[in-house]
Amino acid sequence: MRLLVLGGSGQLGTQLRTLALPQDVQLLAPARTVVDLGDPAAIRRLIAAEPWNVVIDAAGYTNVDRAEREERVAFAINAEAAACLAEETGKRGIPLIYISTDYVFDGRKGAPYLEKDAPSPLNAYGRSKLAGERHVSAANPRHVILRTAWLYSAYGTNFVRTILQLAQERERLPVVADQLGCPTSARDLAKACLDIALFCATKPDQENYGFYHFAGAGAATRFEFANAIIEEAAGRLCRVPELVPIPSAQQPSPASRPADSRLDCTAVQRAFGLAPRPWRLALAETIDCLFARRSVA
Repeated sequence: MRLLVLGGSGQLGTQLRTLALPQDVQLLAPARTVVDLGDPAAIRRLIAAEPWNVVIDAAGYTNVDRAEREERVAFAINAEAAACLAEETGKRGIPLIYISTDYVFDGRKGAPYLEKDAPSPLNAYGRSKLAGERHVSAANPRHVILRTAWLYSAYGTNFVRTILQLAQERERLPVVADQLGCPTSARDLAKACLDIALFCATKPDQENYGFYHFAGAGAATRFEFANAIIEEAAGRLCRVPELVPIPSAQQPSPASRPADSRLDCTAVQRAFGLAPRPWRLALAETIDCLFARRSVA
């Protein structure tokens, strides 16, 4: 069985590459230098090169603020490349897993979002991901569109690593307290992607294709998330900063973010038997990994 991963150097792709695989499974994650996602011909050649059992599109333009001024680039990766992947895999009957985001929602529902809720993104990143979702669902009936949220890991740039770095530099750290979401371990998401991929590969005619949400169990504000990060790392930090809750208006950014982007993950549990771990438990594991790797001084 051969699984293809696009975006192998990102947080999710890195975690996918570190997972233990069943003996008969090969996971290939070509580097950016091998396949340019901005080049449709390169994508077509890659899909045609092997009899892939499943393709996981973990690639993405994920810098939310920079996407406001580079919307064309965000759409090229998150939507146009996804469209090409969906077309090529769809022609061959290859299941495609596309990773999307809670930022396709505007955060005004006041309750966790279901897959059937109408998207209404507030920023260019969310719009590009929504466009990708629509391309994938239209071009390949064997699709699993997996929305996630507030992704973090011991690798790359993310909220956990940023908070730990700032904790070493500042005695007082203001953190937004009016954005609510579901912190998600990239390792947990990688395991979920692998389980779904293996399910789709062994049962390509199964009826569970469609939209799903997968995020850490429970919810937190950015301030609560930051506080948990500091608590988990406190004994290993050279200083423990004072965290100060502030409203979003006091920390303006180029991109607007939803105030409440919690995701309901009931459907993915029902369809694939995947029960997300409590986010605090997954966070503790990630911080242990970070310090074991000496990624944080």
